[in-house]
Amino acid sequence: MGTGTSERLAEVYAAFNRRDIAALMAAMTADVLWPNGWEGGTIRGRDAVTDYWRRQWGEIDPTVVPTAYEAEADGRTAVTVHQVVRDRSGGVISDHTVMHLYRFEGDLVAEMEIRDVLGASE
Repeated sequence: MGTGTSERLAEVYAAFNRRDIAALMAAMTADVLWPNGWEGGTIRGRDAVTDYWRRQWGEIDPTVVPTAYEAEADGRTAVTVHQVVRDRSGGVISDHTVMHLYRFEGDLVAEMEIRDVLGASE
């Protein structure tokens, strides 16, 4: 994991939490492969990710805070995150820890995968 990787990803999480689509898209490849953790499956490309997040944010209010970064043997970066999802009235739907795995092309996110963290409680 390069020295700037955790800083880049910290900014991606901050941009997500403030709902800054422009900053998020600037951090991704044009054909980024992204998990649809809300509805299931995967989506490809900045436009599809933008549409997904706008739909998601219209229905739920997720916040993700990175707590640890680690380099994987395959070159990806694993980020442990504390994720809290609220409904539109502020009620907590879920509060748990998950792992996000990132693959980069240069300085841009090319792919992200969500992995449950064993032993984490909701």
